[in-house]
Amino acid sequence: MSYTNGLDKPSDYFRIKLYAGNATNNRAITWEETDTNMQPNMLWFKSRTDTQTHGIFDSVRSAIKRLIPSSTAAEGDEAADLDSFDTNGFTVDAADNMNGSSRNFVTWGWKAGTSFTNDASGTGIGSIDSAGSVNQDAGFSICSYTGTGSAGTIKHGLNSTPSTIILKNRIAGDIFWYVYHKSLGNDTELYLNGNDAAPSSTSAWNDTNPTSSVFSVGSHGGTNASGQATIAYCFSEKQGYSKFGKYVGNNSTSGGFHYTGFKPSFIMIKRTDATADWRIYDDKRFRAGGPNNKLNYLEPNTSDAEADTDSGGAWDMLSNGFKFYTSEATINGSGTYIYMAFAEQPLVTSTGVPATAKWFMKFMLLLSICSLTHTECTTPMAYPIYFKDWNDCITEAYKLSTNILKSFEVSKINKRKIVPQFNCKEV
Repeated sequence: MSYTNGLDKPSDYFRIKLYAGNATNNRAITWEETDTNMQPNMLWFKSRTDTQTHGIFDSVRSAIKRLIPSSTAAEGDEAADLDSFDTNGFTVDAADNMNGSSRNFVTWGWKAGTSFTNDASGTGIGSIDSAGSVNQDAGFSICSYTGTGSAGTIKHGLNSTPSTIILKNRIAGDIFWYVYHKSLGNDTELYLNGNDAAPSSTSAWNDTNPTSSVFSVGSHGGTNASGQATIAYCFSEKQGYSKFGKYVGNNSTSGGFHYTGFKPSFIMIKRTDATADWRIYDDKRFRAGGPNNKLNYLEPNTSDAEADTDSGGAWDMLSNGFKFYTSEATINGSGTYIYMAFAEQPLVTSTGVPATAKWFMKFMLLLSICSLTHTECTTPMAYPIYFKDWNDCITEAYKLSTNILKSFEVSKINKRKIVPQFNCKEV
């Protein structure tokens, strides 16, 4: 079976770059990957080492237009920040928040790439005109529109229903960032620039769920102010590449495992039932002695420098999800949480081949001969595999082993020689 809908190489659509600032202009920054087919359309920057603000740029608004996730301010013209979106990265100038000397930076980049425009009255799709850039394969679009002040619908460019929408009024100051998440529904709003619990509101999204062609806005000043340009970053879930989910924390240092179907590269988390900062983690930023259990974090709603995992709770990004080892309230207290995650690699490719290791199919076969209590196994792979319970384990074993079961006879496997390779424990 396919775990990826053809998205076997997530780095074609999402990448992360770490670099040290050198205070020079026209500095070209290239991705670590050797191929050159990922020209980003949205870039999110943050200094890791000091309290410079975050910055979000996209190709629809142009490279010089910056929005700040931690701020309610309108977009600004920042000619000394970002010069261009390049075929293999981006070019920055000498601004302290982008390329300051003796500072370390992280950039997260997403690819859209196909332009679209929609005259709503002409096409009959939506009621408010829109334009932007979209990658339907990866489920990502950048959608620009001008608000009307009256409830309406907006073409987002995707051919699948958005799971998350991050939206900002570009013109007016003191306007929050609004976040729609499918797990909260259309009568709730979150603020990317704040740490608030999720309040109820029917006006932001007009009490209407997005569809595969449009999303809805009410007369709300934050999502549809009359005559004011607005930008929306729309994401739909793609199996093996992205996941927009929810979980309930268990307030335990033996925290829950949360299945994504891929090894995450980027996760953004928000507690929704209580006051808590947003958190961004990725697989490139580790405390010394990492990687596992030592993930560092940044907070989109603050300008704070990167904090190490000792103050943010220990947890792992695994081959098929993520697991906590902390009761830290911001990510695993007794509360409810939403997240958005993007893949470093899928668990299984679209051709059914395990992406994490050549012998992974054999491992899945061996799960069927493990003790029924062995639902948590650390393997010789680079990253461990976890299953929430035995039924989950069997389900995954069936999905991933269907083809190989036809060519292997389980009875010929010498269990005594193979099983000791795996460090299993009861949960």
